[in-house]
Amino acid sequence: MKAYVFPGQGAQFTGMGKDLYDADPKARELFDRADDILGFSLSRIMFEGTTDALKQTKVTQPAIFLHSVAAAMCDTDFMPDMVAGHSLGEFSALTAAGALSFEEGLKLVSARAQAMQAACEEQPSTMAAVLSLEDGLVEKICAKVTSIIPLVIPANYNCPGQIVISGTVAAVEEACRALKEAGAKRAVILPVGGAFHSPLMDSARKSLETAIDKADMKKPVCPVYQNVDALPHTVPADIKDNLKKQLTSPVKWTQTIQKMVADGAKNFTEYGPGTVLTGMIKKIAPELFI
Repeated sequence: MKAYVFPGQGAQFTGMGKDLYDADPKARELFDRADDILGFSLSRIMFEGTTDALKQTKVTQPAIFLHSVAAAMCDTDFMPDMVAGHSLGEFSALTAAGALSFEEGLKLVSARAQAMQAACEEQPSTMAAVLSLEDGLVEKICAKVTSIIPLVIPANYNCPGQIVISGTVAAVEEACRALKEAGAKRAVILPVGGAFHSPLMDSARKSLETAIDKADMKKPVCPVYQNVDALPHTVPADIKDNLKKQLTSPVKWTQTIQKMVADGAKNFTEYGPGTVLTGMIKKIAPELFI
């Protein structure tokens, strides 16, 4: 079975999407439509903007969505049996699978980015990457730190031996110290301005809920494996409920890939800038790459 995956924030790079734009008339149409829908030249920032300009959340998220969806829509071989997306990439997956129109998907991503940016400005918070510790130990240490300095939780279960934690600056810093003492190869603060996929994103969740409720969500052409429970979904109401929970819940990427493989996925294709997810999948399901 063919599985298609879509990356999240962090996969962006200067010049992203220019090859698609130059090579495919359909891609050009999508890029031009995106500029019109957003009211600014997203494509120009993607093609010519500085790294700092592309790092702005209100730009980064629509840019990755546009690149990913255009790549899928322009591929005549795109016939998914199942799809999934990492964080932001879930919106790309839903759009590519026909649950959302291109315009609906882009508007939701833009609303999400703005809501997250506003939440980041409310309280100092951050994230950190933790390498070479078991999931259970990371969870235990985060819980212990949170009992003293609220709040830090596992936010992204990326692959075996790689978890991203999220929370207040003080709690994340203390967790990094404790995780290193426990044997983590690395526990490094990431250059992000917020505690994504944690309860500190609650204001963003509330803001985004209204936009999700208004969206015209259709039944996708194939199951969409969602971040919050790592399970396949096709019922529009269920998909919406899971999207609402996504901003304040961990991204269960390891569990998602494991479930997709258990359900018959034999071949994974990544659509979007970079190959970050492909690298993770090789660690989660190495047997597929032998």
